[in-house]
Amino acid sequence: MMRRHMLGAGIGLALALAPGAAAAQSFEAELAQTVKADYPSLETLYKDLHAHPEVGFLENRTAKILAARMRKLGFAVTEGIAKTGFVAIFKNGEGPTVLVRTDLDALPMAEKTGLPYASHAKQIVDGKETPVAHSCGHDIHMAWWLGTAQALLAHKDKWHGTLMFVGQPAEERGGATAMLADGLFERFGKPDVGFAAHVSSNATGRVSIKAGTTSSATDSLEIVFHGRGGHGSMPSATIDPVIIGARFVNDVQTVISREKDPATFAVLTVGAFQAGTVANIIPDEAVVKVNLRSHAPEVRTMLKAGVERTARAVAAMAGAPEPTIKATSGGAALVNNPGLSRHMADLLSPMLGDRLNFVAASAPPSAASEDYAEFVAAGVPSVFFSIGGYAPSVLADYKARSLPVPVNHSPYFAPDPAGAIPMGITVLTLAVIDAMNGGTKAISD
Repeated sequence: MMRRHMLGAGIGLALALAPGAAAAQSFEAELAQTVKADYPSLETLYKDLHAHPEVGFLENRTAKILAARMRKLGFAVTEGIAKTGFVAIFKNGEGPTVLVRTDLDALPMAEKTGLPYASHAKQIVDGKETPVAHSCGHDIHMAWWLGTAQALLAHKDKWHGTLMFVGQPAEERGGATAMLADGLFERFGKPDVGFAAHVSSNATGRVSIKAGTTSSATDSLEIVFHGRGGHGSMPSATIDPVIIGARFVNDVQTVISREKDPATFAVLTVGAFQAGTVANIIPDEAVVKVNLRSHAPEVRTMLKAGVERTARAVAAMAGAPEPTIKATSGGAALVNNPGLSRHMADLLSPMLGDRLNFVAASAPPSAASEDYAEFVAAGVPSVFFSIGGYAPSVLADYKARSLPVPVNHSPYFAPDPAGAIPMGITVLTLAVIDAMNGGTKAISD
């Protein structure tokens, strides 16, 4: 089925595999053998990156390892973009420029998977020594990103154009915006099309493509409530920022429950409340960190305004100074190009069958956020794939024990590299070769 589809496509990969079915069959076999041969070294890389995670804008070791591997492949590599980001360029004649992006960063949290290669790393984050773990799966992404580069170079007779492989820092902290601000597209040119992928808690072998708006916009705010510290036995001589912060945590939920239209999507999460040192000292400040998710631009504006208004109001109620409110990160909703998404689904459907989940643009987006959206917003039509990460047997075991499956950002998140990495390489390699051979004609306005 996959061979007939490749040959029958009006645009795309079929052009690379002409003149006949034998070429298509040969390429399919060659790609499978390439992925199989490359996998052992990619698994070794994955386990090393997993055991040595680094948070956003501190991915020094990670970036150096990947940049060195790309240079060894023959890419021209430029490092130091937005601190720890880098760009790797490979030119193979005339043709489109195709961006393939991986994120580099890990999360400031402890891993609890018990894996033999589990992270025990720590870094200084916001002035404090903090455990660090790849609990979002970016280590999987880096492995299939490198594997895709290797596969494309092994089969460079099947495509012509320019590869722009981007190692992006700090996906969790606005790294895409930082790369754009550092002149990414001015320095290296704006690609004609882009691809990226994320590992999920679905079964390995499954691939999802959501046309149109795919994920939510995100905004993170840090609010510092200023009080007047003093002895815990004399609260009347103080202005207690802990009380102010606690009132804020409760009151701010009414922005969702009383201001937002119930028919629209929004999430407001208080993820951190930091104040004080010991029980008998009232501190002079409290820090509250808020994360917002939304789909509609007007809801995004309403949420931010409601949070700021509530913070100022609770401070005023206590006779405290106005709080300091700082936006720490934010990003637009991710939008997959509808026409290109449909085309990619048509390309992969014969290979995957019912393991491919295509979601129409009319369906609601997910609540998650992804800062690859900033590259799309900068004018790069793209498809962002979701690749299943758990072995079906593992999912069945969780179901049999009536336990929830650990998802991204869980300390127990442990995707199966042997199932996820080869699928990521296959999907991204086919997408790039297709785009190099006419697939960009599927891009819709």
